[in-house]
Amino acid sequence: MQRIRIVFLHLASFAILTVFTQVGGLLWLFSVWLSIKFKKKKRYVFPVVYLIFNAFLIPPIANQFGRKKLPVFEKQLQPKNIFYPLLFRNYVDENLEMVLKASSLELIKKDIRITYLDANFPFFDGFPLLPHRSHDDGKKIDINFMYMDGNGKSTNKKPSISGYGAYVDANNHTASNCLKKGYWQYDFPKYLTLGTINSLKFDETKTKSTIKEFLSHSQTEKIFIEPYLKERLHLKNGKIRFHGCKAVRHDDHIHLQVK
Repeated sequence: MQRIRIVFLHLASFAILTVFTQVGGLLWLFSVWLSIKFKKKKRYVFPVVYLIFNAFLIPPIANQFGRKKLPVFEKQLQPKNIFYPLLFRNYVDENLEMVLKASSLELIKKDIRITYLDANFPFFDGFPLLPHRSHDDGKKIDINFMYMDGNGKSTNKKPSISGYGAYVDANNHTASNCLKKGYWQYDFPKYLTLGTINSLKFDETKTKSTIKEFLSHSQTEKIFIEPYLKERLHLKNGKIRFHGCKAVRHDDHIHLQVK
C-alpha cells in the first residue's frame, strides 16, 4: 500500500509540473532518479536540478526548437514577477522576440518598460499553456498596461501581484454582455490576481504609446484589448480586434500576436 501511495504521488507531481511548466515533470523524474542513485533527499535535489535546467540548459535546447527565452533582469523588458520565467512561461519565437526587443528600446526612451506576463513554453507547437486558449506556438504574449500613481505620475508598478485580473472598468458593456450570454469564464482572471497591492490609475497615454509601437512592426498580426478601450484610446488600426466571448476579458493586459 505504501508503495502504491509513493507511485501515485510521483505520478501526480509529474502531471502537475508538466501541466504548469511543460518540462518540470521530466525534471521531477530525473531528480527522483538522482536522489535514489546518490542517496540524496529529493527536497534538496529537485530545486537544484530545476534551477540549473531553467537557467542554463533549457534555453539553448529551446533555441533548437525556434524558441527564445525572454530576458528576466533587463530594465526595458522584464517579467511582472519571477513566477513567469521560473515556470518556463517566457519563451517566444524569433519574430516575437524581435518585436519585443525593438519595441522595448524605443519605449524606454519614453520611460515605458515592457512588463510581460505569460508568453509560451520552450518546446513544441500545440502544447497548451493553461489557462490560455492559445499561447501554444511561440507567437503570443501578454503585456501589462501602464499605470499612474495617486499623484498622477507614471509608474511601472502594476495593480495586482500576478499582473492579471485588475480591470480598468470591471462593469464595461462587453464583459456584462458576455457574462449574460453564459460565458462564465470571461470574468475569471479576477480570481488570478494573487492579491492587489497598489491603488493605481490606468495610464491612457503610455498604454496607447505601447500599443502603437507594437503596431509599427510589420510582424505584428493582431492585438487584443477590450473594445471599449480601443474606442477610449482612439485606436483605429484593424489589427486591434475583439477576442470574443469564448476567451477571457482583456482590460487588464494587452495580448500581442505576431505572424
